[in-house]
Amino acid sequence: MSSRPSPTTAPNEALRATPSITITTPAPAPTDDARISLRGHLRHTGALVRRNLLWIRQDPESMADALLMPVIFTLLFVFVFGGSIGQALGGGQDQYVQYVIPGMIAMMSMTLSQGVGTGFSQDFNSGVMDRFRSLPIGRGSVLFAKISVELLRMLFATTVLMIVSVLVGFDITNWPGLFATVALSTAFASSIMWVFLTLGVIMKNAQSVQAMGFLVLFPLQFGSSIFAPTTSMPGWLQAFTDYNPLSTLADAARGLMVGGPVAHDLWVTLGWSVLITAIMAPVAIHKFRTKS
Repeated sequence: MSSRPSPTTAPNEALRATPSITITTPAPAPTDDARISLRGHLRHTGALVRRNLLWIRQDPESMADALLMPVIFTLLFVFVFGGSIGQALGGGQDQYVQYVIPGMIAMMSMTLSQGVGTGFSQDFNSGVMDRFRSLPIGRGSVLFAKISVELLRMLFATTVLMIVSVLVGFDITNWPGLFATVALSTAFASSIMWVFLTLGVIMKNAQSVQAMGFLVLFPLQFGSSIFAPTTSMPGWLQAFTDYNPLSTLADAARGLMVGGPVAHDLWVTLGWSVLITAIMAPVAIHKFRTKS
């Protein structure tokens, strides 16, 4: 008597005879910046700038430093140190206002530059960069958009600074010099931002970027001619201030806005800006592409 196969035998044999098919989802191909046209880069950069501005609109507290820092620093240095340092300059508080305000424009250019590093680090830790990696956009557009928005924040802070400075007695007698100072500070700030972009990529979190930023900012700001003349400083500190780009930026700003020699400090500041950009921009771009 022949045995009959069970009802499940045929289907099981059919399943074993059918070759297995593995379905894989192709990973998004990395975007090569060289394959994207200049127009495409500009379009991507504009879209990312808009995204960053919308984020600021949703989180207006992120503009607190750009709004309050110029007010607090101006009032602090003018009304606390203005009398004594103004006398050393041969005048009084009014004399010190004319001295310190151009220097504070230089200070704003560097102080607010560290925001690009902290914001970049937050984007990495929040997963935003993972979303950018999956999109067909140029990697350089992410960097340039971040720099553009921070430059806009710096220009906003400079506007607030000039409003407060006029209220405390600063005389704007040379408007072309003021605009030239803002342009020079913008050029220098854009070079410093490459340093903080690098820190934003290699540091683990925004707090580390901010801590490292203060270690860089404080010696450069207070070891310069921003807040006081360097003639009373020790010889070794005067040698440091001679090579400090913030000193040349502050002195060039005073020459442009108030009057005095300009050419030497102007060219030295531009030289520092070109040198820092030439060194740090490739480093920041390489670190960003390696990490993203």
